Amino acid sequence: RQRAEEALKKSEAKLRDALDAAPFPVAIVDLRDDNIEFWSLSAQNLFGHTAPTAAEWYQIAYPDPAYRQEVINRWKPFLETARSSGQVVNTGEYQVTCSNGSVCICELYAAFLNENLIVTFNDVTGRKRAEDALRKSEEKFRDLVEDINDIFFTLDKEGRFTYISPAVQAVLGYSPEEFMARPLGKYIYPEDRPSLIAAFHNVLSGAQRPNEYRVFKKSGEICWIRSSSKPIVVNGVLTGIKGIATDITEQKLAQESLRQSEETHRALVQGMPDIVMRFDRAGRHLFVSDNVHGMSDLRAAQFIGKTHRELGFPETLCQSWEEAIQRLFDGGAAFETEFTLEGKKGLIIFNSRLVPEYDGQGLVTSVLSISRDITAHKQAETEKIKLEGQLQQAQKMESVGRLAGGVAHDFNNMLGIILGHAELAMDRMDPAQPLFADLMEIRKAAERSANLTQQLLAFARKQTVSPKIIDLNETVEGMLKMLRRLIGEDIDLAWLPGAGMWPIKMDVSQIDQIMVNLCVNARDAITDVGRITIETGNRRLDEAFCANQEGLAPGEYALLSVSDNGCGMGKDILDKLFEPFFTTKEIGKGTGLGLATVFGIIKQNNGFINVYSELNHGTTFNIYLPRYVGKTRQMQAEAMAAPIAQGHETILIAEDDSAILEITTIMLEQQGYRVLSANTPGEAIRLAREYADQIHLLVTDVVMPEMNGRDLAKNLLSLYPRMKRLFMSGYTADVIAHHGVLDPGVYFIQKPFRKKDLAAKVREALDSE
Repeated sequence: RQRAEEALKKSEAKLRDALDAAPFPVAIVDLRDDNIEFWSLSAQNLFGHTAPTAAEWYQIAYPDPAYRQEVINRWKPFLETARSSGQVVNTGEYQVTCSNGSVCICELYAAFLNENLIVTFNDVTGRKRAEDALRKSEEKFRDLVEDINDIFFTLDKEGRFTYISPAVQAVLGYSPEEFMARPLGKYIYPEDRPSLIAAFHNVLSGAQRPNEYRVFKKSGEICWIRSSSKPIVVNGVLTGIKGIATDITEQKLAQESLRQSEETHRALVQGMPDIVMRFDRAGRHLFVSDNVHGMSDLRAAQFIGKTHRELGFPETLCQSWEEAIQRLFDGGAAFETEFTLEGKKGLIIFNSRLVPEYDGQGLVTSVLSISRDITAHKQAETEKIKLEGQLQQAQKMESVGRLAGGVAHDFNNMLGIILGHAELAMDRMDPAQPLFADLMEIRKAAERSANLTQQLLAFARKQTVSPKIIDLNETVEGMLKMLRRLIGEDIDLAWLPGAGMWPIKMDVSQIDQIMVNLCVNARDAITDVGRITIETGNRRLDEAFCANQEGLAPGEYALLSVSDNGCGMGKDILDKLFEPFFTTKEIGKGTGLGLATVFGIIKQNNGFINVYSELNHGTTFNIYLPRYVGKTRQMQAEAMAAPIAQGHETILIAEDDSAILEITTIMLEQQGYRVLSANTPGEAIRLAREYADQIHLLVTDVVMPEMNGRDLAKNLLSLYPRMKRLFMSGYTADVIAHHGVLDPGVYFIQKPFRKKDLAAKVREALDSE
């Protein structure tokens, strides 16, 4: 007996373990005393409480007395069925309240084992919610389909309608029931049936293209319809097509009216000696008279649907033409204008009168031009060749620029580590020791390398700049002493400043880069003694001047000119002058980045550079920088640099490069700051949340895994609204700057940086308002 009882206990334990492991809740009720004998772990997990008594369960699960009685009443017949049949019975769905107050929907299954009732709960809450969401979605979709003016329809694979929206009655006059009672072909205009049948089979085979065809209305009238369809695929099986149909009758009538009107006008103008054209708002040709060969070697039909720009006309003509058309569409009056084209036969002028054309409501529908032109295809052909060359050159420069920017970014990170550790080592060493001189050379080499990467970034237009409103004369004058030391005593430096110079908006350091590169090149072009002349002035450039200057637009510019009387250059060198890594200097004496850097800086500032040079007659660089037309203020000379004050504030650093993170942390700790270091944005957010005191400054890399520095700063500002931000990077990647130009109030330090530069920039950010 003892063995039997032990075996029974083990069997009961296994049963309980099995029921506890079941994914659905199970309860066993002893009906003799109406008590719950077993309450599975999954029941505890779902309902949130341990095994209750039967009375407690009814109170917890069904707190509403009325609903509790309803449950009891529903249970009784199912329990009798389960007891009499000996089978498992589904007693239905019930709303069960959990201990935390939430309500779940369960299917309850009942079965009897001797005098024990076994109850199984199947949680169907998720399914019920999904079914309810699907029902609501279907109701919204049906409401949407039935409210739109277009006709929505579905067809089976044999072309029989399975659904059509109520809009069919408003469009064709048939109720949905009437329309679906007849085959589709009965409504289609006879000539359009073959193409519609072919389109139907094309949709079934996967081709989807809008179709236009005529349909008979209930009244007998003809209606133009445009429909778009796609296959219906259910569980990988093609069951039919669905589509939407739009009434385009008015559009077709308008097109026909326009065609007839154009035929009338065509008959009137074809015999005129002048060239007649009609344009839409975008400048596309709607009509061109046959005698257009006086302007181009293209036939009239080749103009239709295209603009002057697409046809290859000169840029100045295209721009003026587009502005004239836009002016008339915006309500301007008819006017006459002259355009000049330059062909192989010389300059030729043609006169054009542009007239707006109106509809019945006074709206401009098109622009009519009557032109007398005697030039065209020669200039258009020349312009096409020129544009192709510009495109190839731009693509080449852009490719090299992307490469240069990427290389500079990675190289700057490595240089930052070298430069930082060299400075730390020098700080810990007596300058009298021999190793100190070696460290000094390492630091100098790193700084020269950093200058080289700055040239790469300038060429690639990825350097970060902080433009300010400056007086060009004052800026250049501040550099003259340095430039004279740079070019040497044998070369005379002449300074000819223009009077009343217009202000420009530019980073002063970029002017420094331009002047140093141009003056060094001029010095190298002079043998023995010579002269370099720097001159400034204001220039207003018109269309005639800009027409032959690639990339130069009419307007007001501040001119910076650098001239020398050196050896000069031939055309073969001038054609490659601004290409990166092109140099005429000896090996080891030039990187080929000087003029490429100048070119990149000027383009970044929307300027233009022009070069005049002849062999043995010297070279002149003319740089045109756009005049700043906003409010200006008198520039004040910067105060002499004061010693960088140490700090006590708390700084959070986020940098994904561990070596840079370490060296930056050491630099700031030596300045007295409390530093929190994070290798990822996620770690930085964690440190910020755990830190109990104020974080005064975030120093973050711009480009990092997980999120960029700008987004990290936004996240942390919710925790520390008064926290200042300082961004650092090898290049900006336009994350915190627009085309390399920093917004006001954004603090940025370029990698690599020296300890004193970092300390100064940190202090500047912390002390800012």
